[in-house]
Amino acid sequence: MTSQHEITALLAEWSKGDRQALERLAPLVYDELRRLASHYLRRERPGHTLQSTALVHEAYLKLVGQRNVLWQNRAHFFGIAAKMIRRILVDYARARSAEKRGSGKQCLSLDEAVVLLGGPNLDLLDLDDALEKLARIDDRQSRLVELRFFAGLSLEETSEVLQISVATAKRDWSSAKAWLWRELQRRPPANEP
Repeated sequence: MTSQHEITALLAEWSKGDRQALERLAPLVYDELRRLASHYLRRERPGHTLQSTALVHEAYLKLVGQRNVLWQNRAHFFGIAAKMIRRILVDYARARSAEKRGSGKQCLSLDEAVVLLGGPNLDLLDLDDALEKLARIDDRQSRLVELRFFAGLSLEETSEVLQISVATAKRDWSSAKAWLWRELQRRPPANEP
């Protein structure tokens, strides 16, 4: 596996305009994005039509298309990637939901790291709505959940991106999970009308 320092160094060089750094960086971050995409899409319902390769390509193109970004480090890069992956998945879920007009919702199951509900599945659109609501109450907690869930960052990496202590990240993580659990419990299950 590639060192975090190597990715951070290449991101810094790319930010300074070094196109060769981007060429060396591309396969490194692309592989990590593929792992992230595969991780999330494995939790999708059977027959899901969005493929990990398409998700990675779209996210990657958006990331390398960023202009005038001073990449701070690997965690910063994957923080931005988390936001893009979230938007792509939510847009896809909305489009599928619009096609079916409520005849079924996109569900993502949560792994042990992000246990927000007692049940095995979580509706992505409900999670997105809840995160938007949480952002109006506490933007930092909303970003923390996004970084942990969509980018798969550790608490240490998340604290680095948000420029907070690890202890504060842990407290915010606990608080955000509790708030989201309450918020999502208020919503009817995905299979109810």
